[in-house]
Amino acid sequence: MGRTAWRCTGLRWGDAGPSLVWEGGRGSALPRGKRVAFGVVPEGVRTCVGARGNACPMRVGVSGRSTGARCEACARLERAHSVAADTIADDPRPYHVYLAWFGPGMVKVGITVVERGSARLLEQGAVCFSWLGRGPLMAARRTEEVLRAALGVPDRIPYADKRAVRAALPGAGERGAELVELHGRAVALDGWPESLERLPCRPVDHTEVFGLDALPGVDGVVNELVAGGVVGGEVVAVAGPDLHLATGRGTVVLDTRLMTGWELTAAVEGGGDVLTVPVRELRSRGSGDVQEGLF
Repeated sequence: MGRTAWRCTGLRWGDAGPSLVWEGGRGSALPRGKRVAFGVVPEGVRTCVGARGNACPMRVGVSGRSTGARCEACARLERAHSVAADTIADDPRPYHVYLAWFGPGMVKVGITVVERGSARLLEQGAVCFSWLGRGPLMAARRTEEVLRAALGVPDRIPYADKRAVRAALPGAGERGAELVELHGRAVALDGWPESLERLPCRPVDHTEVFGLDALPGVDGVVNELVAGGVVGGEVVAVAGPDLHLATGRGTVVLDTRLMTGWELTAAVEGGGDVLTVPVRELRSRGSGDVQEGLF
């Protein structure tokens, strides 16, 4: 039929908010209330997205359920140049150490390069956060390890756990209180490297930025995209890589990392809020079906 196919490179957070980015650099903003509708090319195959900005030389097929969308070789190459994997020790840029809060009892400690500001926290879907310190990479890394052990907090929280609590978050005061308490315990600990500056607790809340202030309960989560499948709905919230969409099957979460590696097109003429990809239902609700349109 001659419809143009697009390849998504992921969801990015910028000063203007979240947007889906496509090969070639075009972006599609995702404000609340926007209607999103796209289809996966029929007979399409999801292929590896490559590593470090380079295409996969073999264009290996990858699982529809993989959020990384990389073959084993490209995944190893990507991780070999990752600060998170602790494989880089000579980065001269300053780093922040932070505490991020995702829900009651769900706090992690991490690091991010100072020049990125709060982008890393937005990408992870942190409901609120506070900086803890600032200094050289290795000092930040050592501090992160000390704090994880001393405070009993992880360096990673599964996205399934984050999604499960977003629609029932406590008030701003309670969210900030948990961060303030942990921050006080953290800065009082011994063992901080001398080269790392301790920073005051100044919680930043992303509830309104994400659209979680009036978020309805989640009815389902997209398991994977499939050839010929269609996703359509209205954006009600965006947190980290997750799109919360109002669809004919209720409020459904689409992890946009599942979109990478596929060829996508504008959904065909029609209407409604169709969802014809595998969805894991989270609670009982009358089902709907049908729709289409790329935005």
